[in-house]
Amino acid sequence: MERLFNLDPQLIHDAVLLALAVFVMFTFLSYLLFNPARDFLKKRQDKIKNDLDTAAADKADARKLKEDYNAKIQNINAEAEEILVQARQKALDNEAKIIAEAKEEAARILSRANAQVELERKAAADDMKKEMIALASLMAEKAVAGAVDAKVQDTMVESTLKEIGEDTWRK
Repeated sequence: MERLFNLDPQLIHDAVLLALAVFVMFTFLSYLLFNPARDFLKKRQDKIKNDLDTAAADKADARKLKEDYNAKIQNINAEAEEILVQARQKALDNEAKIIAEAKEEAARILSRANAQVELERKAAADDMKKEMIALASLMAEKAVAGAVDAKVQDTMVESTLKEIGEDTWRK
């Protein structure tokens, strides 16, 4: 009997055993190698998905922060203007207060100065009276000593008044 393709029972037996061994090896290695590789790939796939989700969430947060930041920047100008208005108002209030205090102080100074002028005027009038009394007594001495008549006495009073000055009596 001639063999087909030179297949003898030993070759077929070796081929079947080899196929069986390959199948057993494949099954055994699939549990040993393919499942850990699949698990590794699954974990990697999950990690990448998680990273993408985190990146999308971060991007959304960044967009929201950017919108908040832009809104704050727009509000900052309004707040700055409001602060400037308040500062100007405070400055005007302080200015009015300082001016009022200065006017009060000026009024007090003028009042004191007027009082001082009045005191000096009274003192000058007192001095003038004393001098008039002294002059009158001097005139009385001259009048008594020389028996001065009324005409001479009038001229003496006139000359004394001219010496004192007319401005003194006008105030």
